[in-house]
Amino acid sequence: MNNYFKVLRPGINSTFQDLGRFGLQHLGIVASGCMDQLTFCISNKLVGNKISEGALEFAYQGPLIELMGETVLVAISGKVNFNIIKKNGEIIKGKPNESFLISNGEKIDILSTINSVYGYFSIFGGFKIEEVKGSVSTLVKAKIGPNNGDKLKVGDKFFFNKPHQVDKTNKIQFDFDKDNIIRVMKGLQIHYFSKKSQEDFFSKEYKVTKLTDRMGMRLEGQKIENTVNKNIKSEGITKGSIQVPGDGKPIILLSDHPTIGGYPKIANVITADYDKLVQKTPGTIIKFKLVDLPVAEKAFREYVRKF
Repeated sequence: MNNYFKVLRPGINSTFQDLGRFGLQHLGIVASGCMDQLTFCISNKLVGNKISEGALEFAYQGPLIELMGETVLVAISGKVNFNIIKKNGEIIKGKPNESFLISNGEKIDILSTINSVYGYFSIFGGFKIEEVKGSVSTLVKAKIGPNNGDKLKVGDKFFFNKPHQVDKTNKIQFDFDKDNIIRVMKGLQIHYFSKKSQEDFFSKEYKVTKLTDRMGMRLEGQKIENTVNKNIKSEGITKGSIQVPGDGKPIILLSDHPTIGGYPKIANVITADYDKLVQKTPGTIIKFKLVDLPVAEKAFREYVRKF
């Protein structure tokens, strides 16, 4: 029997992701990968996969999918509102961060994320998706990855490996970080900005705008004054870098960022706070807190322990 899910509604920006495609940035290919690593890993842990197994990432609204095949163990992680639709039409409210069994002809309707952006759908044994350069992450702008490097579309089928007889469900209690303080370290070009702008950046509030996607997050707030040069020679950049273009409005580079950039960088989000940042919805007010390397390293060790 073929085991696959049929896509009845694709949702918003539903793509396959794993932890990333590393070692190719010098060729212009960004690591990409899941936006919220901890929530991604939780979805795999719930179904007994290795935490790096490819999963389906969705933003705001997920897909409506129908199972065609054998009963299988699945899980949806994050702050997510979803339903399970039985073959007789009965609707059961789903429980996120808790694995469950789904059977032939049943549907999963991922309605929305709740005060957050990203959620994940994992399946026991993993999806049958091909690796590209050692990863199943999808980079839509470059058409790299599974599903021809594209988002899910109506009528798509995504197959999964033949399930074993597993009926043990699992639940993970997890407190999602709710505070809006994002810790950062100084950027390479922080001296390009006036002392007042530096003080403003680390003390004033900024609003997440609708101009936010997997590539970057544009902020509204106190404009940053550049007193040296509004452009620099293009250099390698990483996710979490906070660039300030000529208009003085900061942009935080996210997982699908360009591999090089020519705007001065005032700060960089520490790894331990990146997951929290990407889950902030448009309209959210955030503040930046400047920390030094020892604080960032300690926060990283605490972050890794959560895995």
